Order: sequence, then C-alpha cells, then structure tokens
Amino acid sequence: MSLLLESDLEYLHSKGITKDKIRDQLETFREGIPYVNLEKAAIIGDGISKFSPTEEKSLITEFDKAKTGLTLLKFVPASGAASRMFKALFNFLDAYHPSEEKLKDYFERTGDKDLKLFHEQMESFPFLLPVIERIGSSFDSEGEELHQFVKEMLSEKGLNYGFYPKGLLPFHKHVRHTATPFEEHLIEGSVYAKTGSVAKLHFTISEQHTELFNKEYETINTRVSQMTKTSFDISYSYQKSSTDTIAVNLDNTLFRNSDGSLLFRPGGHGALIENLNEQNADIIFIKNIDNVVVPENAQVVTNSKKVLAGFLIRLQQKAFIYAKLLDEHKVKDEQLITIKEFLEEELNVRFTDSYDSFSPEEQVKILQDKINRPIRVCGMVKNEGEPGGGPFWVKDAKNRVSLQIVESAQMDASNEDQNEIVAQATHFNPVDLVCGVRNYKGEKYDLMNFIDPRQGFITGKTKDGKELKALELPGLWNGAMAYWNTIFVEVPLLTFNPVKTVNDLLKPSHQVR
Repeated sequence: MSLLLESDLEYLHSKGITKDKIRDQLETFREGIPYVNLEKAAIIGDGISKFSPTEEKSLITEFDKAKTGLTLLKFVPASGAASRMFKALFNFLDAYHPSEEKLKDYFERTGDKDLKLFHEQMESFPFLLPVIERIGSSFDSEGEELHQFVKEMLSEKGLNYGFYPKGLLPFHKHVRHTATPFEEHLIEGSVYAKTGSVAKLHFTISEQHTELFNKEYETINTRVSQMTKTSFDISYSYQKSSTDTIAVNLDNTLFRNSDGSLLFRPGGHGALIENLNEQNADIIFIKNIDNVVVPENAQVVTNSKKVLAGFLIRLQQKAFIYAKLLDEHKVKDEQLITIKEFLEEELNVRFTDSYDSFSPEEQVKILQDKINRPIRVCGMVKNEGEPGGGPFWVKDAKNRVSLQIVESAQMDASNEDQNEIVAQATHFNPVDLVCGVRNYKGEKYDLMNFIDPRQGFITGKTKDGKELKALELPGLWNGAMAYWNTIFVEVPLLTFNPVKTVNDLLKPSHQVR
C-alpha cells in the first residue's frame, strides 16, 4: 500500500475509515472491476411476474389486512442539490448577454432546444409566480426578461434553486399552493406507509439541507395532515463520511490535493445501504425523491405499491413457514423438494447442478442459506428507451446465476453477445422497491452481509486539472442488494415519473389539471 503519513492516519480516524478499508480499495483499483456477465434478460414469465386486475385486487386486499400488525416505513433517497436539473439554464446564464444579442438570434446561433422549450412554456412551471413576485414583469426585451427570470431562479441572491435539494423545489402547481416532491411523498406515504393514523418516512439528505427540510415540514404539516388525516413521523439521515472512497492517480497511487492531503469522494448511492440498515420496520418502501405524481394519477401509484407489498407479504409468509421447519429439523425428504421448488419458482433462486449429489443434511444447510435472506419485490416498467438499469439474469465468477438490477455502466458495451442480451431486454428499473428485512423470528437481517463488493464502479474524474480515478460503492439496488432474494413485477409506466431536467416538469404527468 502507498505510504500513509501520520497526518493521513489522523484524517482517516476523523472520517471513521480504517487502513484495511483503504488497502481493499487500492486493491480494487489495481485489479479493476470486471463487467457483469449477463446470462439473459429477465422478461415476463422468466424473471418478471405480471398480475391480472383480479390478482392485483387480491394482493391489495392481502396487504390492507396484514399491515395492521406490521411496522411500515417509506425510505426516500433525497440527497444532493438540484444543480444538474438546471444544467441548460446555467449554461444560458453563462452564454447569453441580453444587451448584446436578441433572444431569437441566440436560439438560432446555439440551437438550444431545451432553453427554447423552457421559454415557450414558462407559464406552465410552478415556480413562475415566486419569480415574478420578486422581479416584476416589465422588461425591454424577451431576452432580458428570460435572463433575469433564470438569474432570479438560480442565483444565490435570488431564490437559489441551484443550491436547493431537488426534494424542496416546487414541482406541482395546485390551485392555492405549489407542492414540492417532499410534500407529495408525504401524501403518497399516507396511503400505504401508515400504521393506524401514523405514517413513517425517512429521508436521506445532505446535512447542509436539514434546516430547509425542517422549515418546509413546518410549512406544510398542518395542511397535509388535515388533508390525509395522518400524523407523520419524519426522520432524516446523512451519507456517512466513513463511506467516502479514496481517489487515486492513473497509476493507482494515492491522489493528493495541492496541500498534500488525501482526496476522498462520496461513495455514491450505494453508501445508503448503511442508512437503510439502521431503519427498523417490517416492510420498507423505497422510492427516489424526484419520482412523484400529481393527484389525478396518485391512485394508480398507491395501488401499485400495495400490489408489490401484498406480494412480498404472501411470499414472506411461505418463506417463514419453511425457514422455521428447516431450523427445527422437521423436514422430510419430500418437503426438501417442496422448499427447493418454492425457492426456484417463487423466489427466483437458482441452484448449482451439484445440489442433487449432496446428502439431505447438506441440502438442509443450503436451503437454510438460500431462504434466510432479505426479500425485495421490485417494480419494473416497460422499456421505452430511458437510460439506466434493468432486470437481468446474471452469472457470477463461480457460475452462480441470480436475478439482478444491472446498470449500463456495469455492462461490457464492446461484447456483441452481451449487447444482444441487452437488446432483448423488455423492462427498465424505475427504483420502486418493497423490502422485507426481517427473518421469521422477527429479527432484522444485517444488510451489510448481503453486499457484493465486486459490483462497484471505477470512473475517471479530474481535480484541479489533474486526472484521477474514483471508486463508487455497489449501488443501493445493484450490488448492495446482490445477495437478497429478488422478485421482479411489472408495474404501470405511470409509476415512473422522474424529473431529471427542468423541462420534465412540463410532462402531462406533472401538470395538475
């Protein structure tokens, strides 16, 4: 390992990072991370379940009956500022000077279709009124008006939306107020994450945004509580400093800042497995902060969540019975076959060819290992060309096959066979998970035991003009859940409604009618 200075050791200690962790990360850089080996795409009938309306109704009923005795939690990754969402607007502020150029000439010169659409549809955005209230509506030219409008939205002396967390931006324009994703998640959570009259939600946020979230909750609490007849138990956590990863030079030696200190970078959303591991609930719903809908589509979304949760509960009830039988050594040979079939047909577990050669005692141990794992039921939407991850059958270095959510960065784009498998994919990952994290005794699994550390990412970055390599931890719903029992279910496309750029708010699914 590269030589660590005394000051480095003190820094590591302050971040809660051990020398062993640095050693492991440096070894990962040196060895590289192999691409995931896709065996085939998961499709309806082979890795993805699809329910009829009658089956969905039955699963919703099962969830509504069972939830009374369960603790429920909605877990929402909500870290980071919305600066990437406004990339086109920041570029416009840098590139356009209203005193030197007409707006139409700017559009012709740059071909900036995103900004042109933003300008044409400005009145449809929910933040129109707050901006106009601050800057007025009288300007010498269209270019000056748009420039001032964008400047007021994004600048530190204005509304400062470029700094705001995405979860606190006005997304939806209602009759008497605008609603943030934070508010919409509370409303949605009141339908399926509520036990009695209390809904529990946990948001992972940046520490610098805590005060903003608290202030927003004070503003909306009375209105939302009265509307939903729900009390909210809101908690927050931050991505831990101890999950930051070391940066290296291109030759895999430690990268140092200009002052000689080591450079660490955030480990990506995979770091949040530690935050998730600290949550205490029977059923945990996971959904990204920017994936919200307007009221007219809310029932489709909440019903879909209940379907996933109902299916999880149904599977858990069977798994718990079998796990208890295995632990109590009350399993006959024919029951071993039944349990194996349940794992294969309903939990998508795959066994090696050598399984049948093992003794009954050895088979019991294998079945215990396979069944005593967290379960996740993941919604999948039909693929409509969105970038990102999808559901695949994957084979690891030991020829073990499992269902995984795989990101495009994990795939070998130079391999024709792998590209052919990707081309056959029919579904896309919208990050719509319902998780069971307890065993049949009610004990919570230690989720840190089910991570595949070989599913991280190495990426190229720069710092102060110098190239470096950075390491992202296995993604929260990728390698961080690699050894969970995984079930994929088709959900309506309407449940996937993210806002990656500001113009996504113009989609009908974000316009309140």
